[in-house]
Amino acid sequence: MSEQHGIELHGMTRSAFILRGALATGAAYGAASIGPFVARALAQTSATDLQGLNFALTLEQLEAAFYAAALKSAKLSGEVRTLATEFGKHETTHVDTIKQLVEQLGGTAAPATPAKFKLSNQRDFLKAAVALEDLGVGAYNGLMPRLTTPDIVQAAGSIVQVEARHAAALRFHAGEDPAPAAFDPALSPPQVQAAARKLSGG
Repeated sequence: MSEQHGIELHGMTRSAFILRGALATGAAYGAASIGPFVARALAQTSATDLQGLNFALTLEQLEAAFYAAALKSAKLSGEVRTLATEFGKHETTHVDTIKQLVEQLGGTAAPATPAKFKLSNQRDFLKAAVALEDLGVGAYNGLMPRLTTPDIVQAAGSIVQVEARHAAALRFHAGEDPAPAAFDPALSPPQVQAAARKLSGG
């Protein structure tokens, strides 16, 4: 994953509102449905908005690449393959939507970090998928206290809830407790970075 140390996110009211609506629109109709009005509405967005969006983008790119690799090489079948297909679409929608927003803001979208997932069978997939989705939940939990604008908190919350549902479903199919604790941990950027390196072979 790209370097994420020292990220501070402040003053995201306008981008937060648009991000929340764009994620919902993109999920329903695809990223292409988010029109030029976004660029006009966010014409004066600050650099910290781009940092926040790119932080989210790096996470979603990793997850989208993981599911694509799993569907190609992990020999998935039945309900597990169905879940991997659906979850992969969710992550791809997040990637396409956030990337388009970054570009409409005049920024440069964070490039996807090359990853090599060792997924030769369904058991490998489930083990790695649970770890990756748990990582996503922890990463967003760690990010949200840095946010000061209610709209962007809601946008991040709408994503982390989906990631948690992914994790619970995958845990069930892996024979694990879908909700092993009353609280999920909040991970710092260095913790997320280190864990992502291990999962992606970096």
